[in-house]
Amino acid sequence: MKDNFSAQAKAYSQYRPYYPAEMIDYVLSFVNDKNIALDVATGNGQVAAALASHFKKVYATDISQKQIDNATTAPNIYYSVSRAEETAFTDYQFDLITVAQAIHWFNFDEFYTEVRRILKPNGLLAILGYGLFITNKESDKILSHFYKNIIGPYWDAERKYIDDNYTTIPFPLQEIEAKQFTNNFTWTFDQLIGYLNTWSAVQHYKNKNGTNPVDLIYKELQSTWEASSKQVTFPLLLRLGML
Repeated sequence: MKDNFSAQAKAYSQYRPYYPAEMIDYVLSFVNDKNIALDVATGNGQVAAALASHFKKVYATDISQKQIDNATTAPNIYYSVSRAEETAFTDYQFDLITVAQAIHWFNFDEFYTEVRRILKPNGLLAILGYGLFITNKESDKILSHFYKNIIGPYWDAERKYIDDNYTTIPFPLQEIEAKQFTNNFTWTFDQLIGYLNTWSAVQHYKNKNGTNPVDLIYKELQSTWEASSKQVTFPLLLRLGML
């Protein structure tokens, strides 16, 4: 599993979009017992925090200590640094395992072997994510050029799984056909720029070239943004399966 997000852990916790309660509730509707849940590659802890009000205990792991240092806290959330593919948990421990916007970084075979070990019989694995957002027509043109051409060569190969809406990830479980969800926000320009700066390809570009590629579109994007409704829509990705 790659660690592309330690460097911008604070920004990640500030600017990454959350998952709507409707989607979390839908996932939970397939969980029989709500005793112990695990959020793998928890990042800023947003999914762990959403689960904390429903489960007695929520464990959350990430390979980045910096991410965990910036994660949301609650009395019944227990954070630890761990690879997704190799944990210290006991066999058949969890009623629910979630992975949000991270499975594309995993070694699939090793991860699913670990899931089979630590997920209870009839437990649920939920893979969540979000694709490329859409907004107003003029800003979308700029952002599409930025995404495909300016930083396109700097995306890791694994990004394709998100571009494919997680339909091409291996999923060797008894799959439950899931509803489709979207998430809508009204963003200030600062929020938009903050989110763009969390993209791993932006960080790769900065590391290679010593400049921020967001600066190349900043003024033009700001002009179209301030003239728009500032609405943002994310397509949400969801795969659900049981052992």
